[in-house]
Amino acid sequence: MIISAHQPEYLPYLGFFYKIAKADKFILVDHVQFYDGSFQNRNRIRTSSNSQGWLWLTVPVVTSGKGYQKINEVEIDNSIPWARQHWKTIYFNYKKTPFFDVYCDFFEKLYSQKWQKLSDLNENIICYLEEKLEIKTPIIKSSGFDFKGHKTDLIIELCKKFKADTYFSGVGGKLYIEEEKLKKNNLKLIFSEFEHPVYSQRFAPFLENLSVIDLLFNCGPKSLEIINSADKV
Repeated sequence: MIISAHQPEYLPYLGFFYKIAKADKFILVDHVQFYDGSFQNRNRIRTSSNSQGWLWLTVPVVTSGKGYQKINEVEIDNSIPWARQHWKTIYFNYKKTPFFDVYCDFFEKLYSQKWQKLSDLNENIICYLEEKLEIKTPIIKSSGFDFKGHKTDLIIELCKKFKADTYFSGVGGKLYIEEEKLKKNNLKLIFSEFEHPVYSQRFAPFLENLSVIDLLFNCGPKSLEIINSADKV
């Protein structure tokens, strides 16, 4: 049994769904500390309207006076008309892509709703994208359990809870995972060797590490095949 885990991100990039696809179960780690300005509340889309060729979409959140917040506690700052802005930006930049009409209804409805919690917004998006990418991996929220550990200790807890013998980690895990601890607990560790694939984008030159919606709007049903083409494991 292979599990993987990650904090719930906003409009995640391809590598996030690559990790989901490689696992038998995927854990949304939403009970840990929130970091404003991380991918937890922002991501990038392709655009032709500036010199960079990409643009941040950031969900404003309430941080003043909050101090330490878990991800699943973070409230969206709806005093800022962020949802309308995000939808207009997505619509303007992707309306002429081949598969925009296939998926646009979901996003139009998503951004017409008033979301209170960032984690609810992110989970809703992630589950929709997983379905449209035709990934079958069950997704479980860590906040539904009483996990106490951090970093390597949390990974061990996750593996034991879900009866996994293997943990599939992103390359960022090399900075903090204590492999010896995993070995002592009879757990195997695999690091992702994700190499970003090139696919057809509306604008040139090709840019990588954008939200997966860029892939979906441009490539539609072939999106999972393209994600799996990054498989070097």
